[in-house]
Amino acid sequence: MNPQTHLAIDGYVDAIPAPGTSWGTARFDLIHSPTDVDTLAPDAPDTVYACTTGDPRIADVLLREIQPGDLLRVTGTLVQPDDPQAPARLTVDSLEVLKAALAPVVHCLVLERFGNYVVVFDADRDQVPVFTTSGRWVGEAGTADAISDLIDAYENGGLR
Repeated sequence: MNPQTHLAIDGYVDAIPAPGTSWGTARFDLIHSPTDVDTLAPDAPDTVYACTTGDPRIADVLLREIQPGDLLRVTGTLVQPDDPQAPARLTVDSLEVLKAALAPVVHCLVLERFGNYVVVFDADRDQVPVFTTSGRWVGEAGTADAISDLIDAYENGGLR
């Protein structure tokens, strides 16, 4: 194992961060692109860092707020394994969001609120899923015209 280095790295989150092996930990891959493209070969590869954190506050932010495409600045301890094909491992002790990725756009879906209920209209389906605003499943109406009947039945205890 090569010596450890403490440094800050800017990079993009490659995939949704995942919980680590124990409580209060998380892991994710960070893609770092070369900053001075003029001095590098045109086909210089990006560097992938396998990141982990044992700080529960950072893990919470990673698991609840970070999405693929977010640009982060992470600071921590870097260890390069002896195997040159393996990604460098970075233990993160601080994290800053430099730029959030654009929110994904859902095409052909429309959410509409009916009081304490949310319905999901999908252009590709006749059935209409219905949830409470707190996220509890109510059921699926066979058509848009049947939504009020489904909600009435749920409120009267018929679908629980």
